[in-house]
Amino acid sequence: MRFGLLHRCAFTLVFAAVGFLSIHPLRVDAQGGEPPYFAIRGAKVVPVSGPPIEGATIVVSRGIITAVAKDAPVPPEAWVMEGQGLTVYPGLVDAFTDVGIPAPAPSAGEGGGPRRPQQQARGPEDRPASSPWRGGADEVSLSDKRIETWRSGGFTTIMSAPKGGLFPGQGAVLDLAGERPGDLVVKSPVAIPLSFQTTGGFGGGFPDSLLGVLAYIHQVWLDTDWSVKAQAIYEKKPRGMARPRYDRTEAALAEALEDHALVLVPANNTVEIRRAFELIDRWEVKGGIYGGQMGYEVAPEIAAKKLPVLVDLKWPEAEKDADPEAKPSLRTLRFRDRAPSTPA
Repeated sequence: MRFGLLHRCAFTLVFAAVGFLSIHPLRVDAQGGEPPYFAIRGAKVVPVSGPPIEGATIVVSRGIITAVAKDAPVPPEAWVMEGQGLTVYPGLVDAFTDVGIPAPAPSAGEGGGPRRPQQQARGPEDRPASSPWRGGADEVSLSDKRIETWRSGGFTTIMSAPKGGLFPGQGAVLDLAGERPGDLVVKSPVAIPLSFQTTGGFGGGFPDSLLGVLAYIHQVWLDTDWSVKAQAIYEKKPRGMARPRYDRTEAALAEALEDHALVLVPANNTVEIRRAFELIDRWEVKGGIYGGQMGYEVAPEIAAKKLPVLVDLKWPEAEKDADPEAKPSLRTLRFRDRAPSTPA
């Protein structure tokens, strides 16, 4: 099972710098391809076997790594990227998944037995569908068979986060090798993914609409900001002041934001991407977008905002069992055709 919106994000080379793991795609002047040759110069290279190579040059010819050495010749027509201060690993990255994090055990009453009535949230103070204290680094388990599946497919590193709910948990960068769960953890937390899925439709409990979800998430950020400021004031001069109440959601989010975790907002089409711009500005958080398949329509706007985008590589396609008489709209056909050009 692969994480909802973001499928395997495959990159031939992994560039790791201090801080959040980031991938910078090549700029391509015309749609339809990459340069036939490109080179990464001056980087530290960690090969599959053998000691690291300092100040090495990696040459890629038509998608194949053809040279890795300190004095590797660079074709004159190659696109050259300076790699000083970066480390290059041979492997693929899954930039957003839940691999390594087992699904939560079924709640009492599931699996055929009588169901206990679930307590419905009546308002934001009940913190519905929020568990931001869950962390990929804490819940990673070597028993997840997908770890070996991903490794066999060439993936060496992932960003893994729990799923389920509006604030599912915190993402961590994991390497897919180690004898103990802690051996896998590279950095945590790196991301706070959000989901805009309602809890069950109208009448299914708060929030039961997209508007309610957005309002609730906005309220959580306001509450978190208030909590941080109130705690700072109390710690500075506690005498004569009421101690601020403890809220697990606010405490977890405040700590993650202090560690510069990236707030990931789901946005796949143009309307959702532009909405994400507004939400990130309104929430005043360090934000990014995941999904982004229609980014080809608003690429200049994304560039102006300088927002990171995790592009879903599971490209849109026609349903296998769709009605053969049903004719897709021109916009749908254009989306299927142009989505793979988004990373460029």
